[in-house]
Amino acid sequence: MQDFDYDLFVIGGGSGGVRAARMAAQRGVRVALAESGALGGTCVNVGCIPKKLYSYAAHFAEGFEQAAGFGWNVGEATLDWARLKTNRATEITRLNGIYNNLLVNAGVTLLHGWATLVDPHTVAVDGKTFNAKHILVVTGGKPLVPDVPGREHVITSDDIFDLHPFPKRLVVVGGGYIASEFASIFNGLGAKVTQLYRGEQVLRGFDDDVRSFVANEMQKAGVDLRVNADVKGVAKLPVGLEVTLTDGTTLMADAVLYATGRGPKVSNIGLEAAGVALSKDAAIMVNEDYQTSVPSIYALGDVTDRVQLTPVALGEAMVLVDHLFGDGKRKMGYDFIPTAVFTHPSIGTVGYTEAEARKHFGQVTVFRTDFKPLKHTLSGSNERTLMKLLVDTATDRVVGLHMVGPEAGEIVQGFAVAMKAGATKAVFDSTIGIHPTAAEEFVTMRTPVSA
Repeated sequence: MQDFDYDLFVIGGGSGGVRAARMAAQRGVRVALAESGALGGTCVNVGCIPKKLYSYAAHFAEGFEQAAGFGWNVGEATLDWARLKTNRATEITRLNGIYNNLLVNAGVTLLHGWATLVDPHTVAVDGKTFNAKHILVVTGGKPLVPDVPGREHVITSDDIFDLHPFPKRLVVVGGGYIASEFASIFNGLGAKVTQLYRGEQVLRGFDDDVRSFVANEMQKAGVDLRVNADVKGVAKLPVGLEVTLTDGTTLMADAVLYATGRGPKVSNIGLEAAGVALSKDAAIMVNEDYQTSVPSIYALGDVTDRVQLTPVALGEAMVLVDHLFGDGKRKMGYDFIPTAVFTHPSIGTVGYTEAEARKHFGQVTVFRTDFKPLKHTLSGSNERTLMKLLVDTATDRVVGLHMVGPEAGEIVQGFAVAMKAGATKAVFDSTIGIHPTAAEEFVTMRTPVSA
């Protein structure tokens, strides 16, 4: 019987990798984790956390303006971009340290270096080799930039947090959640933002009412959102970057952010040498137990390109550890996964879109309302909130819940629990609302708009 250096070797120190390594080590198995960059992966370093911090920062400008309606006299406010960047970096460094301590205190051997697969049981880290009974690949994803002329002049979401100087004119290319979030954020921070999307409407894959509603709200807030618009090329001029569109029009910008998708980070990690099969989109192919084509090698999270969300990677990691070192009873459910988009206003959603629900269930009863929140009766803002429920008519089960408005993610998280448990519209109707809140609308909608 072969004697391995480790029971589990984890390649990648993002959310999924750290969770798997720590949970496995706490079960008493020998675990090593290799990471060449900062611990925490995309989410901690250039994703969810800094993005949410910048979203908070962007909301202060409108908060200062709206304070007057509530009796406050606020003087001129200016953004210290350098201070924001410094404070964000300090917080991220703190989180990196927490991740390090979690691993070390759990007994994980932490290796700082680039790891590559040598064979089904061997990993090389900067010239040193280690063997393991099981290997987990959790290298995450990376931004993708199409081969557009002048692509060397554009930036991705990995670069946006430390731009110098602050871009007074920002062009955002893309219509997904990352593009829409940064368009909202930098608009709130004071940049003149133009968002370009080649499709009919932003946020493909979300409910159509949500898509059109949030697009309209973003435009009201000042984002120059242009759909059916694509980039022909980017040129660097003495006065900035010239963006030429396919219709011949041009835009001038201080920075051009491409947020046109992300792909699995699979280059130069030895997958081919180990015999790991990839999909046509270069994602690692896995079975229901996250096992690759090589029985001893596993993968989860963004590198498998299933659901690109940090909490999903965390859940998958827990399932895998239980499968390898526990009783194997823990399962991962991919239905009713709640998510939020930190546009201004934000989006919270769980379950099916209306189009998906009608395709899956047949007859669907739709409840929808939009309104001016109580806060804005005095704030002077014309921002509105949208709420929508989708009910499977045959069973009365609520199968879709969508919101556009302040703190949508915070509100939807609680409803996601109810929906995961199979709550019906009758249960919603019998629940007492908290007054006055926006959230109570979800339990007071009585009249369907369509069926």
